[in-house]
Amino acid sequence: MARLTRRSCPDQRIRLVPTKSSLRRHALAFRPRRWTTPVALSCRRRRQAIRSIYSPPELVELSRQLGVALDVEDAAGRMRIAMVSVQAGPLPENGGQGAHVAELCAGLSVSGHEPVVYTRRDDSTSPTTLRADDGYDVVHVPAGPPRALAENELVEHLGDFTEFLADQWRERPPDVVHSHHWTSGLVSVIAAHRIRIPVVHSYHGFGETGMDQRSDAEALIARRAAWITATSSAEAAQLSQLGVRRSQLSVVPSGVNSDFFTPDGPIAVHDGRMRVVVTGELAHGTSSAAVDAVVSSMDHVELVDANAVPRTDRPALLRSADVAVCAPAVERYGSAALEAMACGVPVVATAVGALSDVVLPDVTGLLIPPRDGRRLAQCLKALLADETRREQFGIAARDRVLGRYSRSRLAKEAMAVYQHAATGGAVPARGGRRDAEVRT
Repeated sequence: MARLTRRSCPDQRIRLVPTKSSLRRHALAFRPRRWTTPVALSCRRRRQAIRSIYSPPELVELSRQLGVALDVEDAAGRMRIAMVSVQAGPLPENGGQGAHVAELCAGLSVSGHEPVVYTRRDDSTSPTTLRADDGYDVVHVPAGPPRALAENELVEHLGDFTEFLADQWRERPPDVVHSHHWTSGLVSVIAAHRIRIPVVHSYHGFGETGMDQRSDAEALIARRAAWITATSSAEAAQLSQLGVRRSQLSVVPSGVNSDFFTPDGPIAVHDGRMRVVVTGELAHGTSSAAVDAVVSSMDHVELVDANAVPRTDRPALLRSADVAVCAPAVERYGSAALEAMACGVPVVATAVGALSDVVLPDVTGLLIPPRDGRRLAQCLKALLADETRREQFGIAARDRVLGRYSRSRLAKEAMAVYQHAATGGAVPARGGRRDAEVRT
């Protein structure tokens, strides 16, 4: 073991100082009153401390000198991330929370990290572990009967889920846990607490069902989680109003596969009429009636529902659209609008939830107040009549997706949160509400 020598360190970093006796013996130099060394930390924290100080080429040699077992993944700066989503498996075609988790894991995997998704087995034919096409593992946890369960039925099986996670993480602990929804957050903070793994939590809605167990669990998660993420600035503001500390809160939005949803590629055949494509759910009543009224009042315009088309065929349909309409009453993720924008299609959307971040008014499309059917009809008619404006919006929409909602950008922002949670550092603040960032 290298002997410890106390010396000044002007740059406040830990550095190796050869002693006179042997080049194989080293001293760790510190500033005064900073005696905590990587050697004194637990094995997992030693790896994290060393990774945060040294560049990857230095890590292999340093690990040999200090006797710390760093594998190739650690030396390359990879993180092991446990992604817990009890009720929604990572299925992009299902949308919602499952699609959000799938895109996040895909981005992390492509960026060289190691996400593993833990979700409840709800089908007896599901394998225990499978490798997703995007390169991450999905573990189906045996907790309760292998069928779909309502939330109130699921509660009694969360203990089994917790024990499974604790056993798995004792054998191979992740660097950080990211839980999604309150059931996932509850099992994660309990299992991770036993072996002191930091937890990042995404609420995906706060106290919506009125269950006593849920409100208690959400309060516990708020106290125990190392960091909270929201999918939009609107959700971040709501969580802040409900008592989540703003200094503990960041926005990590949903992403989209911009290599799959792209302006280039096959285009769905149609009869030459202008095409309005409905993406996501239309608000019942005013929005659906307004779209129907526009289509019926204009010649050579047809309406197509993208929700009825399989995900594999959706890019071709979206490329054939002149305008996409995304007008729900509530929207947490904005995935449907992102798919259209990635294909270079201008979007008319309601200013709710994540859509207020995704769509830039008069740049990538048009934002209208929710439940304002008259305004929706006016904006849709005006955009259909202006080809130049549609083309400008479409180009800007694609650029918006590449610059803000690509998988690589999503992974980068998630990693900033994970590194904070793992090391106790600060998440860098980025400017602009339209970048959906909460300053810390």
